[in-house]
Formats: sequence, C-alpha cells, structure tokens
Amino acid sequence: MSCQKVINVVAVASGAVSLAVVGSGLFVFVNRDSIVDNIKQQAIDAALGGLGGFSAPSLPTGSNDLVDPGTELGPAPAAAPSFQTSL
Repeated sequence: MSCQKVINVVAVASGAVSLAVVGSGLFVFVNRDSIVDNIKQQAIDAALGGLGGFSAPSLPTGSNDLVDPGTELGPAPAAAPSFQTSL
C-alpha cells in the first residue's frame, strides 16, 4: 500500500471524527434547555426521593391518626431500675 493511500485514509477518518464532534456539539446546543431541565428534575427527585415528597402521608399527623381508644396495646414495658446512691 502506498503512502498516499494511508494519508487519504487518515484524512477521511479525521474528517469523520470532526463531523461527529461538530454534530454532537450542535445537538447539545440546540437541546440545551431540555437537557438542563431534565437534569434539574432528576436532581430534585433524587434529593426528595428519600423524603417521599414534601409531605409524609404515612406518618401520623394528628390525634385522629393515632391508636383507637378501644385497641388492646399489650403489657406495659418494664420500668428502668432506679439506683439510689448515698453520699
């Protein structure tokens, strides 16, 4: 293979890479607003995902969410021992 053919292959490959870079940059430039909004939404969802949103409906919010008065609760836990020290 001659040296001219190698140079032509390298030139075509270089042109293809340049077109790919310019095309990718143009795509990002045109769609930058939607890309930024998508990333913001993903960040908000990730930050608030553990919190379950702004409200926690699974937690009791008042006396109406607490145990009914007629419910059996079982035996009370043992009291902690009290130690008296004399000085």
